[in-house]
Amino acid sequence: MKKSFAEVLAIKNGRNQKAVENPAGPYPIYGSGGIIGRADDFICNSQTVIIGRKGTINNPIFVNEPFWNVDTAFGLEANKDIVYPKYLFYFCKSYDFESLNTTVTIPSLTKNNLLKIQMPIVSLDEQKKIATEFDKIQSAIDNKKQQLSLLDEAVKSEFVEMFGENPVESGKWKITTLGKIAEIGSSKRIFASEYVASGIPFYRSKEIIELSKNLKPSVELFISKERYEEIKNKNGVPEIGDILMTAVGTIGKFWEVNTDKPFYYKDGNLVYIRCKIFNSTFFRYILESLIEAFKQQNLVGSAYSALTIDRLKQMTVPMIELDLQNKFAAFVQQIDKSKFVVKKQIADLQELFDSKMQEYFGE
Repeated sequence: MKKSFAEVLAIKNGRNQKAVENPAGPYPIYGSGGIIGRADDFICNSQTVIIGRKGTINNPIFVNEPFWNVDTAFGLEANKDIVYPKYLFYFCKSYDFESLNTTVTIPSLTKNNLLKIQMPIVSLDEQKKIATEFDKIQSAIDNKKQQLSLLDEAVKSEFVEMFGENPVESGKWKITTLGKIAEIGSSKRIFASEYVASGIPFYRSKEIIELSKNLKPSVELFISKERYEEIKNKNGVPEIGDILMTAVGTIGKFWEVNTDKPFYYKDGNLVYIRCKIFNSTFFRYILESLIEAFKQQNLVGSAYSALTIDRLKQMTVPMIELDLQNKFAAFVQQIDKSKFVVKKQIADLQELFDSKMQEYFGE
């Protein structure tokens, strides 16, 4: 049996928070993306689902306390005689709210369209059972993600233990500039007219960020094999051990090239860094610390938008002994093996979660 949202819930419109805003207020203020402040009053009761009215419209949030929602977010309050609130939340996670988008600019939803949504209704006991099943899977996923965070922290701690908080300023090692020890540059420009339907993958920042997270790149652009071979023979292409880094917009996402399969990359937004005298894994972590320092220095008062090749070349690096570099890299490799196992477990759990979504809420 299915019922419409109009039959099973009430939609609470958000309102401007200025009159109730208080940093020490007892109630959170929610926008479509999460908490944005505190308030002295609330609009929605606990166990309400937030859906974005404008902007982020496909990210349901379950809130277990009373809260104030701003005018870009709807609160969906379940009629608890018909719908278990957590069951409503998981249905909302399965639903594609983008399909109800009413604009071509900023994504937007209307109350009338939301009230027409049909959702499957089973007994309250069955709803609770289903919601509990999802809770357990989600909790397992969250725990695995926490394990990944702890593994990342272990690497950072080992780096500090071996080299200090700031190896450049420690005085233990000689200092040089990045431009003296590394080749830094960008690609040759590829024009839109040179894209082909299939061929050699052409990576942009989007794909490099995916690769930096060990995700399969969602390649959408290609260049011909002939054009690739022309560039390779004349100018060279990235090699295993080279580092590709995002340098415009989202700065400092690194991919250490780990494949000899042909690919090319977009000029301007990405730079390549090749250093033959450092262990590539150690070098990547040195770069990450340099870029983080750059971002901190350039975030004061305004957002940074680009890191130039010239600025990269001027950055200073410590000339740490190769045996220490290799020791650190070996530690990272062990951690990476553990991360690979955990990521596989997360993927399996997510696949289970998605299959359950299809089982309970699919057409």
